[in-house]
Amino acid sequence: MEEGQLDAQAWSEALTLYKWLCTFVGVAPREHDEWWLDVGAIMRLETQDPRGWESIDPYEGEEERLEDPLFPWLETPSTTVDAERYRRRVDEIPRSSVRSLIVLLGAGTSRLDLSKSLGWEERRPEMERRAGVILSRFPDGTRFYTNLGWKSDHPEFYEQPFRTHAPFSQYDWDAGLIAVNDDEVAVLWNFLSL
Repeated sequence: MEEGQLDAQAWSEALTLYKWLCTFVGVAPREHDEWWLDVGAIMRLETQDPRGWESIDPYEGEEERLEDPLFPWLETPSTTVDAERYRRRVDEIPRSSVRSLIVLLGAGTSRLDLSKSLGWEERRPEMERRAGVILSRFPDGTRFYTNLGWKSDHPEFYEQPFRTHAPFSQYDWDAGLIAVNDDEVAVLWNFLSL
């Protein structure tokens, strides 16, 4: 997709990558120099997409959320002290690795070498196309962070069967992507009970 062609319909169609999964997607305007405060506001559902585009909240109206307004998050960053603690739980990844991470979040699995999963080669082109549309929202200069560990300077998230992760949620395993630029902050997070 060429820059400038992304619109609400294309964004919404790309988010079908996460259909049938327990995945959270939220984008908000960047309002703080300390962008972790914007991440926390997204997690607490205190913001709206600045473009008015679709978001995904798999727990909207669910019993767990009614009992705990932060569910599924363990906690959310709301102070600069929180931001420092959260900063240690993620690492920056290069843009060249982001598309494979977006696809991994759409695969709904943990610690699996996607390249060896059943039907991978058939599913891969469409998953990558949708991931590319999602990535196109974030211009050059956007910084990307994940709670997953990896082994190289340019990780390929399809082929790393053993990952470490810093949990953000009440689930057995969660994996996410945070995108930050001067205008927007995004949180894409997958939750999985093992």
